[in-house]
Amino acid sequence: MKLQAERIEGVNAVSSFTLGEVLINGRPHRQSILVPWQGEVLDWKAEHFESLTVGHFERIAELRPELVIFGSGNKLRFPQPALLRPLIGLRIGVETMDSGAACRTYNVLVAEGRSAVLALLLKGSAETQVNATS
Repeated sequence: MKLQAERIEGVNAVSSFTLGEVLINGRPHRQSILVPWQGEVLDWKAEHFESLTVGHFERIAELRPELVIFGSGNKLRFPQPALLRPLIGLRIGVETMDSGAACRTYNVLVAEGRSAVLALLLKGSAETQVNATS
């Protein structure tokens, strides 16, 4: 799906998304990533949903966002609450959704000036394109 986010200078935005690839500020990514509202897009060594650990969420907590949008892949899957302790302990909100919805929601939040991080699982995703518009 192609996303038409208003580009705010200095803020990361999702340009488009398919299962297996996401464009952030026009640059393609094919592996799981962390997209902070500002700064560098980071590789996220999260191979698959089943391989998530507390360490994956500790890495997100280090970015100190007010909210994390977790894209769980092509279907909605909630991480175990114990994995989210690093975020909960810092009072960082977490919303889980499928990756397409996560990309759209992240764009809305950063356009509103929110300090959000998109934690997006991409590895192991099907190569199917999502046929939806913003």
